[in-house]
Amino acid sequence: MVEKEGKGFVVKDKRFFSEEEKKEEKKEEKEGKTEQKQRAPLPEVSFNGLIFSLSSSALIYLGEVPDPNSNKKTKDLELAKHTIDTISMLKEKTKGNLTGEEEKFLDSVLADLRWRYVKASGL
Repeated sequence: MVEKEGKGFVVKDKRFFSEEEKKEEKKEEKEGKTEQKQRAPLPEVSFNGLIFSLSSSALIYLGEVPDPNSNKKTKDLELAKHTIDTISMLKEKTKGNLTGEEEKFLDSVLADLRWRYVKASGL
């Protein structure tokens, strides 16, 4: 019988072998925790917060606000329309379950984003 020799694999031992390596990892962990402590507290989870977040994304896609990653204004009307449609879908799905304040905020945001979309697309 002929035996076929398969491809091997490499095993990497991730255990520590020196005190220096242990100290370095502890230092990295400590720095990571320090960075987390410096972060501002997150806002309370709310429906208006969700709508605000989505509308902020739409404004970035409309080229009205710079992208936080590149710090450049770029238009992507397809993504802007998708985000506006998502907010519109949320309006339909939550109909009758929102407070008066939430409804007014949602209507205001949708009207504003739709107007900005028309302006940006040149329709």
